Amino acid sequence: MPRQEIIRKARQDKREGKSPSTQAGEFVKDEIDKIRKGKHGARSTRQAIAIGLSEARRAGVDLPPPRKGRTRKATRRSAKYAYEAGQGKRHPKRRPRVSRAVENVLKKEPRGAASRRALSKQAKRAASRRSAASRSAAARKASRTKGAKARSTAAKKAARTRARRRS
Repeated sequence: MPRQEIIRKARQDKREGKSPSTQAGEFVKDEIDKIRKGKHGARSTRQAIAIGLSEARRAGVDLPPPRKGRTRKATRRSAKYAYEAGQGKRHPKRRPRVSRAVENVLKKEPRGAASRRALSKQAKRAASRRSAASRSAAARKASRTKGAKARSTAAKKAARTRARRRS
């Protein structure tokens, strides 16, 4: 169950007109933080992201399940159930034994999935699957919903990165 603070942040993102994937990002970030603190682990970075997305769907973020051909049938079904639960169309029974079993399995998984190196590798792999036009469009949309202060901070960070690469 995600913390109330995370749900509040996601709702604020929604009010600011940010996309459902950005709202879900709050849950993914929380999942990464949990792994870094050592509460549990994950087999891979993709698993950590998947857990975060599932929590987001259950919390009511309007993030539909992936389309056919993108992921396995079981993944799509799981995402569909989580989405329906979040939208109030499904009322799943509490299963404490299953929850405990999942928790115990995750506790045995490695913590490296949330390292900077693993996250960077995953982000680069995900970006490489997209076209340059798609990445550019996403950046343009992000700049529209960012706000003046955040845009200024991002520009300063970009300038620092460019300066570091030049030297």
